[in-house]
Amino acid sequence: MTPLNIPILVAEDVADALAEGRAVVALESTVITHGMPYPENAVTARNVEDVVMSRGAIPATIAVIDGVIRVGLSEDLDKLAADRTAAKASSRDLAAVMARKGSAGTTVSATMRIAALAGVDTFATGGVGGVHRGAAETFDVSADLVELGRTETAVVCAGVKSILDIPKTLEFLETHRVPVFGYRTDAFPAFYAPDSGERVEHRFDTPEAIAKAILLHQRLGSGTGALIANPIPARDALDAAEIETAIAKAVAEAEERRIAGKALTPFLLARIAELSGGKSLAANMALIRHNAHVAADIAVALAALKKQM
Repeated sequence: MTPLNIPILVAEDVADALAEGRAVVALESTVITHGMPYPENAVTARNVEDVVMSRGAIPATIAVIDGVIRVGLSEDLDKLAADRTAAKASSRDLAAVMARKGSAGTTVSATMRIAALAGVDTFATGGVGGVHRGAAETFDVSADLVELGRTETAVVCAGVKSILDIPKTLEFLETHRVPVFGYRTDAFPAFYAPDSGERVEHRFDTPEAIAKAILLHQRLGSGTGALIANPIPARDALDAAEIETAIAKAVAEAEERRIAGKALTPFLLARIAELSGGKSLAANMALIRHNAHVAADIAVALAALKKQM
């Protein structure tokens, strides 16, 4: 239990690493519960954990299991992957899910919040949520962006999903003082594609350099997270025009069927996978592994830097 008596169970290997100042990487779990079908979700989650460990860091997959926040999963990862009743929990949903002793995959915002409570400051995900297309009418803005504006977690991702309004998403981040660091890129990535057409202002080419920027941002008392934009590798990227056609069709179908809120992103991703003949799913799995690799390298560099300062 935490000092606030919040039911959080930290896995032994994660707790030991944190106590010793070693690198830990938080991993979200909506990709397990809502992002991919079973058993691909379990396989991908295990592969991502293996990638983190291969780079010298400890993976901490975060979820809610039977009302208890878990920071680091073992056999319960497979249990969660096969659970068709698990909820999708953002920051605002955590208390309700816990109160009814439910299970849930945690979104970026919820994972950031829990990671901060546990003392984990580096987090790898696929892509963060953002400002949805048509937000001027729907006001649909992801809680991920708000959480980035108030929680000091460094989030490594392949930009934002290309189903979103990327320019407005970047404007929102700027307004909330969230720095966007490009890792070996001057272009802001668009999830399935390495270049959205938008630029990043700050580029870093080594884990050590980006770790220094993260630590300085924290010690300035900024009170916000940092977004590390890590493009999908070129070999795994999809043709931008082809994927945009699939996205446009999926968005139109969602509007026609009045699908919105939490149901929107899972619907769009599943429909895009169908329209792309499975190419988007393969790209999704590849970029998540790549983000885990980079996040682990940054976490190791950040842990080393903290011991020096």
